[in-house]
Parts: sequence; structure tokens; C-alpha cells
Amino acid sequence: MRGIISPKLEPFITQANKTIADAKQNNIKFSADLVRTGLNNLSTFLVNRPEIALVIDKNLPFEEHQIPVRIYHPAPQVDLPVMLHFHGGGHMCGSVDLYDPISRQLAISSKCIVICVDYRLSPEHPYPAGINDCQQVLLHHKTLLQGMNYNDQVYIAGDSAGGAICTTLVMNSFKNSALQIDKQILIYPSVDYTMSAASVEENGQGFLLEQDKIQWYFQQYFQTSDLKQTSIEAASPLLGEFNAEMPETLIITAGCDPLRDEGFAYADSLKAAGINVTQQHFEGMTHAFMLLQSLVVDECTKTYQLIADFTAKK
Repeated sequence: MRGIISPKLEPFITQANKTIADAKQNNIKFSADLVRTGLNNLSTFLVNRPEIALVIDKNLPFEEHQIPVRIYHPAPQVDLPVMLHFHGGGHMCGSVDLYDPISRQLAISSKCIVICVDYRLSPEHPYPAGINDCQQVLLHHKTLLQGMNYNDQVYIAGDSAGGAICTTLVMNSFKNSALQIDKQILIYPSVDYTMSAASVEENGQGFLLEQDKIQWYFQQYFQTSDLKQTSIEAASPLLGEFNAEMPETLIITAGCDPLRDEGFAYADSLKAAGINVTQQHFEGMTHAFMLLQSLVVDECTKTYQLIADFTAKK
């Protein structure tokens, strides 16, 4: 069923749809620069940027490059859990800087040390470069936290493509026991690169994230026009293995999101494997609503509270 947009978002969505229609009429094609600028423009809605006791930028060496991270420690004298934060953006966009207000709010609400990872992006660095960066940080996060107080709990959190990274690392953990993941937090996650869910069609136009853009994102990420390849199915966490060793999971979904049904299906598969799942569905919200915080304050506040409750639960 097609979603019905919240009145809170109607003016924004009307303007976004006009911009999209004008671009199509003028035959403006997708490009990395264009979509990156578009996502970065949403920073005007991220007005809540709370102070954090300790914020520090570091780099983790990996192969022939450095992985930039930003660490947020809300209580440096306390041994807190560690949360790795993987930003969204279709594997092509987003950055530690854009997501800085969200990382800060995550650290404060969850009472965790948040490590936000500036993983490599496609098309310059296609699959699995970004996954490899995030996995390396998960494996070696203690190196980044030398001299800081932390405990042995490790959580991962991500929205959209960041959710894809989380769920991919969970898949990878089946074969690599060094990948410790105690809980995962998924916000409108992308978990099926074949775009098979009904909501991709139902919500694929008129709600900010459109079907043709999703397809283009994935084509850049995998460097192919054919998203039905066996290798792409194998890369899709929804189509992979589910077992009782997977972490407890919080899943946030949005009613006007093309990825809505993927989140539902992933939750169902986790439950069938015996995993504890906490779900929250926001009718009337679009994909990326956490980046629109000043327009949907209540929904964002509730999301941070859900994350706080989830991480506090023993």
C-alpha cells in the first residue's frame, strides 16, 4: 500500500518533487557531485548539535589508505559501551561532517561512545570497499580508543546504506568470530539490492527517495546495470543466512519509504531465527526523515528515545 505523507512534510515534499520534475524536464542526469550536494543540503534541517565532553578525529590505517573516524565520548570518566555509527547515503553520499549532529545525539541519548566512520564511497570506491573499511574499524576499534574509558559492549548503528553495512557485517560475523556485535540499530535499512520489495514500486515516486535513483545508486556501487546477478543477491543481507547467533536488533521503518517492506521482512526473518527484535514504524514519514529533524522533531525525539531504551536494556 502506498504511504500517505505527514502534513509536517507536505511543503518540503512538494518542493522536492518540483525540483525532481524540473531536473527531469531539463534532462539533468544523476551524477556523484549532484547527489552529494543534494544530500548535504539537508544539513539545514539538522539544527540540534549538542555539546559533547570529548570529540576527536582520528585515522585508522588500512591497506594503503587511512580510514577517518570521529569519536564522541559523552562521559570521559565512565566506561561506556561502544557504538559504531555508519552513515547513510546510498553508498555514494554522506559523511562524518553531515551526520555530526546525529552522532552527537546518538552518543548522548544512548550513553555510548560513538565512532562515526567516514568509509570510502562509490563510484570511486565500489563494493566492497566501504564494507571493508567499516569491518576494519569494528575489528580494531580498541586501537582508536587507547587512553579512553570504555567497556566490552559493542553496538552498530546505521540508517539506509548504513543499515546495509550493519547487516552485512552481521552476515560476515558468521565466518569471522572476531567481529563482535552485541546489538544492531537499523533505521530505514537497505537490505535487498535486487529491489524486489513491493514498497519500491508503491513508494518509488513522490517521496524524496525515488526508485530510479535507488537503482542508479546500486548500479554505481556494484559497477553493473544488472541488479539481478547472483553475486548481488549474495550481497543482500535480506537474502542471506539468518541464525540464532545474530544480535538483538532495533528496526525503525517509515510508511512513505520505498525501503519500508525490506525493514519489515528483515525483522520477520530475525524473529523466525529466534532473535529479539524491537520495531517502530512511523506512518507518514519518508526515507531519511532523521535528516529532516527540524521538520519532524517529535518523530526524531522518539527515535532517539527508542535507541536509548534499546541500548539500556540488559
